[in-house]
Amino acid sequence: MQPIITSLLDTDLYKFTMWQAMLHRHPQTQSTYRFVCRSQTEFPLVDLLAEVRAEIDALCALKFKKDELDYLASLRFMKSDFIDFLRIFQFQRDFIEVEPDGDGLHIVAHGPQVHVMGFEIFVLSIVNELYFRRFDQASALTEGRKRLGAKIVRLQELAQEAKHRHPFELFDFGVRRRFSAPWQREVVQAFATQTAQWFKGTSNVLLARDLNLVPIGTMAHEYLQSYQAHGVRLRDFQIAALEDWVQEYRGDLGIALTDTVGMDAFLADFDMYFAKLFDGLRHDSGDPYEWGEKALAHYAKLRINAHAKRLVFSDGLTLDTALALYQHFADRIQCGFGIGTQLANDMGLKQLNIVMKLTHANGQPVAKLSDSPGKTLCDDETYLAYLKQVFHVNR
Repeated sequence: MQPIITSLLDTDLYKFTMWQAMLHRHPQTQSTYRFVCRSQTEFPLVDLLAEVRAEIDALCALKFKKDELDYLASLRFMKSDFIDFLRIFQFQRDFIEVEPDGDGLHIVAHGPQVHVMGFEIFVLSIVNELYFRRFDQASALTEGRKRLGAKIVRLQELAQEAKHRHPFELFDFGVRRRFSAPWQREVVQAFATQTAQWFKGTSNVLLARDLNLVPIGTMAHEYLQSYQAHGVRLRDFQIAALEDWVQEYRGDLGIALTDTVGMDAFLADFDMYFAKLFDGLRHDSGDPYEWGEKALAHYAKLRINAHAKRLVFSDGLTLDTALALYQHFADRIQCGFGIGTQLANDMGLKQLNIVMKLTHANGQPVAKLSDSPGKTLCDDETYLAYLKQVFHVNR
């Protein structure tokens, strides 16, 4: 059987956009990423140990092909020196540990951030696909296609519903938690061909290239978190991260992630300068309605026309929750909806909740103070308490 990952484009776009920014701004940063499974599993993940190791070995044998580099170079925000870096890039097996951890898996990537940050999505895709291979494939695909068909019908029904000021826009964000790579391709192709009016792209760079779709993504938590260890005053790390993003992309990729230390702390830093320069905001934790109302109130306070801005929702959405949010906000601001697990792994099976997060940079802990407490991740309780104190977070 061929390896799960056969192309280094088979990952999220924001891996490349953050990678380029880090290469240009902080290429010397050393970092640690740690795998965590937050959910109960049907069998011990340690049973996958040998297969995961083999898949990581295969991943580390891959290099970017010329046609892949040509595609990346065609994206106007990708710079030629970054493409040259990717031309000689190869994952180093010595930078990632895959060991047993009781019934679970100990997977840790440690080394120069520009060499290890790319492991995250590939590791999650590998563990997911190996895990779900243990279940009956025929029945899972039958149920998956039934549910996919129902989603497509539901989207097609939008044409008969009352119009809102701004259109519904759906994106696939499913690469990290997909049932399998072939299934994600089938899902994305079905939405792209049957609901093109509403389906606007995918975060998966390989599928975007192959299916002639728009690749979607800007930044993730790791980008902002790393600035907690880049020598700026801790209170100013979000400002420094956003400013570097502005300087790197000069107006492209203008959706800012808001919940690294919570929405309230983010808005305290998101002043008139940033609010005018960024196209919009992405929600990834906490109550989405409360978050959206806070964003609208902030734009109103700054006297910025919200109709020229965008809210992107991406926290555990289903199509139904996305449509409900759309009904609530679509007459006041542009909306986009990134659905991951519930597009790429809705097969009637209990889904995994796995992450691989940045835990240390330059030898010191970093943390995310999510608006959903269960998403907070930090190995150092003392640092977490300090971060909460600095940003006046009480939860």
